[in-house]
Amino acid sequence: MTGRPELQLDLAGVPFALIGGIGPLADAVAAALRANGAVRTKTAAASLLIVTHPLLPTEPHLPQSVPDTVVDAAAAMAAAGGGRIVFLLPSLAALPARRFPELSQSSAAALAAMRGLAMAWAPSVLVNAVGVGTVYDADLPISGDPGFLGHVPLGRPGRLAEAVAAVLFFADPANTYTTGQLLAVDGGWMAGYGRDF
Repeated sequence: MTGRPELQLDLAGVPFALIGGIGPLADAVAAALRANGAVRTKTAAASLLIVTHPLLPTEPHLPQSVPDTVVDAAAAMAAAGGGRIVFLLPSLAALPARRFPELSQSSAAALAAMRGLAMAWAPSVLVNAVGVGTVYDADLPISGDPGFLGHVPLGRPGRLAEAVAAVLFFADPANTYTTGQLLAVDGGWMAGYGRDF
């Protein structure tokens, strides 16, 4: 992602933290949050927490549970009056793929954990997820599997900025009535079988 983010928010002084996997999407999200005025801090002091899970089938993907640090962060946010947690998950969290049973299972577990957190910490903490499909940074896939592109109704990989915009949507202070949701950024892959026969 280059230049200013397309979505402009007023996040001046909002403390944020990232935990989990690192990579181009996490880096781009951090850059976009900083560009909108947020300040990176330690997890315990964050009022906005980004939790990244493996996004590529080639990354290690053991069954996921919510790390204690996420639960502790939610408790600290609630004690401070509120906050937001956004999970970055592969779209396989909501629609498993036969080729990737382990990643599908671990991602679905993370999605269920996200929804459990949303119920446990409402109404003061909003907890949501972005389900990232096949997204490229330059010419390299940073999430998903290029083999899925034949089933994507939009007929192309997603762009890094498109995935970042979904995270910014959940971070937007104006977004106050959305929790426990997965927003798919996958070109319609989860909408149905997009392949022509």
